[in-house]
Amino acid sequence: MKEVQLPAFSHRLLGLFAIYLRRYFRRHFTAVRLSRTGMPPVDDRPVIFYSNHPSWWDPILYMLLGHALFRGREGYGPMDAAMLERYGFFRRLGVFGVDLDQRRGAAAFLRTAEAALARPRAMLWLTIEGQFRDVRQRPVAPQPGVAHLMRRVEGVIAVPLAIEYTFWNERLPEALIHFGPPIVRAEVDQGGESTDVTAWQQRLAHGLESALDALATLGQARDPAAFETVLDGTRGVGGVYDTWRRTRAAARGESFQAAHGADPPERS
Repeated sequence: MKEVQLPAFSHRLLGLFAIYLRRYFRRHFTAVRLSRTGMPPVDDRPVIFYSNHPSWWDPILYMLLGHALFRGREGYGPMDAAMLERYGFFRRLGVFGVDLDQRRGAAAFLRTAEAALARPRAMLWLTIEGQFRDVRQRPVAPQPGVAHLMRRVEGVIAVPLAIEYTFWNERLPEALIHFGPPIVRAEVDQGGESTDVTAWQQRLAHGLESALDALATLGQARDPAAFETVLDGTRGVGGVYDTWRRTRAAARGESFQAAHGADPPERS
């Protein structure tokens, strides 16, 4: 079998690209928020972050999160091979091509994903359903790729990642994220549970559904204090409305507050 050659991951390029991403997200979102359940205990094991797929924002959100929350680790993920030919610099950011129109594409994906997870402290980020789906749609219908990886990669863990883009009190949306409890292959092996592909798909689906339900409850409460701010964005309405508010504040000798309501102090 031909050995898979991964492009060299460039932490420097990721750092530069992250500067652009932070500006881009600040311009288009009120904030990127992480639920206060916190970070998953991933330590140095190979980890697969698998998420729902509500929007085209998801892949660059992965990169933003990888740089902000897991600094120094190498993150990998698939992209349509034809699209990657147009944006070749993504290869240096851990993106590898998948030929979606060829039957051999699935096998190539598994070989490349395994090679990526064999790197020290590697992370794999991907959407598990393979298509855009509404966050409320149930049941979650995972493609078999991650299930195969859970069977083939020693020591791997899979972390459900729920993503939701929703509007609260500002003109721009909130990007909300929530990590569910990790699914640890070693624990499944030790427990004597079924390890066939169907059983893994069911575990993965249940983990993501639980994470999505938990995030939905938090999102509906519309309470910023239930989240940590990964990235603060743009508040206010802008245009004539904010110009009038700014002018009125200046006339009263008050400081102008763009937000409709200030976030409460973050809990320690």
